Amino acid sequence: MVHVGKLVNYLAVFTLTYVFYVVFTGTATLFSLALGLLASATITAFATPLLISRELRLADVGRVAYLVAYYVYYMAVAEVRAHTDIARTVLSRKIRISPAIVEVPYYVRTSFGMTLIAGSITNTPGTLVVQVDTVRKVLYVHWLKAVTHKPEEARGSISAKFEEFAAKIFG
Repeated sequence: MVHVGKLVNYLAVFTLTYVFYVVFTGTATLFSLALGLLASATITAFATPLLISRELRLADVGRVAYLVAYYVYYMAVAEVRAHTDIARTVLSRKIRISPAIVEVPYYVRTSFGMTLIAGSITNTPGTLVVQVDTVRKVLYVHWLKAVTHKPEEARGSISAKFEEFAAKIFG
């Protein structure tokens, strides 16, 4: 007999996998939807034990909601702003850059949260995490258009919004 908690785990992975499949294929033909069901079921069968080590709880639903909100914010707001700013800089006749490596403190408690922040910074045009000091809880970030060298101010400009989401998702 299948335990209800494990069934919820499998159902959650299947649902997320299938939704991503439908969104990223961009088609809704019967063949495509059936293929998505088959692919999602196969991936779910193999991936769920690797992805989820405990039974999901109601609090996890909130974390997933924050993850979706983070993804929307990151892709629709942060990335668009950063790409627009860098494109404007590149296409401008006057080069207005002030490259610097700045210390950016972080306050999340988990390595997952720190990794989400560092990855988000690195994937955002104009910033790149070059080193992580987990003892001092500081990211060293190459910032193409540095506006400050003060760690807390740099955090506010570079990573505060990412960290807010990371804390809600990973603690």
